[in-house]
Amino acid sequence: MKNLVLLGGGHAHLHVLHQWARTPIAGLNVTLVSPFERQIYSGMVPGWLAGHYQLDDCSIALSPLASRANMRFLVTSATAIDVAAKEVRTAGGETLHYDWLSVDTGSVMNRDAIPGAREHALFVRPMEHFVRLSDSLVGLAESRILAVVVIGGGAAGVELALALQHRLQDQVRVSLVTGGTPPLPSHPPSVQTRAMAVLRAARITVLQERCVEIASNQVVLANGARLACDAPLAAWGSSAPPWLSDSGLALDEAGFIQTQSTLQSISHPDVFAVGDVASRVDAQHPKSGVYAVRSGPPLFKNLQRSAQGQPLLPHQPQTKSLNLLACGDRYALASWGNWSTQGAWVWHWKDWIDRRFVRQFRPAT
Repeated sequence: MKNLVLLGGGHAHLHVLHQWARTPIAGLNVTLVSPFERQIYSGMVPGWLAGHYQLDDCSIALSPLASRANMRFLVTSATAIDVAAKEVRTAGGETLHYDWLSVDTGSVMNRDAIPGAREHALFVRPMEHFVRLSDSLVGLAESRILAVVVIGGGAAGVELALALQHRLQDQVRVSLVTGGTPPLPSHPPSVQTRAMAVLRAARITVLQERCVEIASNQVVLANGARLACDAPLAAWGSSAPPWLSDSGLALDEAGFIQTQSTLQSISHPDVFAVGDVASRVDAQHPKSGVYAVRSGPPLFKNLQRSAQGQPLLPHQPQTKSLNLLACGDRYALASWGNWSTQGAWVWHWKDWIDRRFVRQFRPAT
């Protein structure tokens, strides 16, 4: 029997699990490996932190999906890939042989990017850890006014800063340290302008400086300023999982798996990779959940075609993507290329899209 290993429970693999249950391939053993029992949908986490959702609203249980697809599910993490031996080794001590491997683990955060971060910061990823620790953070605001510094000016930093400010109101003082650029540096200027106005209206202090050190009660900036801080929230950019470095796979300069139009590794065609862990050599695009979700259907088709010995199909990612950013209150920004808008109606649009995404992976009632 041939073996397929699905490494990670990311956005694209959710689609693979869902579709595999409908059209399984006989004679193929499939194993899902993920460190958590559920996938927390990142697009809804700012809304959860702001108080608009229960955590169950944002969560997708992996075990029922794996069971419906007749897959084995191992709740553990990968520690190594050996492409020469065609094996995956896990933190639980298992060695899994594969004929095909699909990697959708997402990226990780470098906990040593800033001195003191490992000891003192609350990291946005892994999301499972973040949501658990955030409850404690919110609880602290019941007894005193908190000083929170969000470090990272991308979409995650902006959304979480606004969510905390909305949730805790006068019980928190939120600062956003962007790393030396305006907030949302990868977005068009019109979106940056809208975001700055929303941040100012929410009374969030925006500092276009780099954080150079995190201590137990303060954050130190490159200009020498020291910010009093009860809770530094790390929301900076993503890094490749370190265990990829010795895998034998072709990696880009940042350590992500280089892939081609069929979503296969450029060096090992029996390995597929999608989402933030992958880097397309032929069609580069931002590391965004939008692209990860869109890669699910073509990944499923090509895994099936590989198992059946059929030619694989290319996947061309969209050149522009719809970006929806929650603004704390039931209000959101939207952008498509250089076009942008905002309003309560955008939040309801985003809410409908997000709930629909999660609902498709729930058992039919």
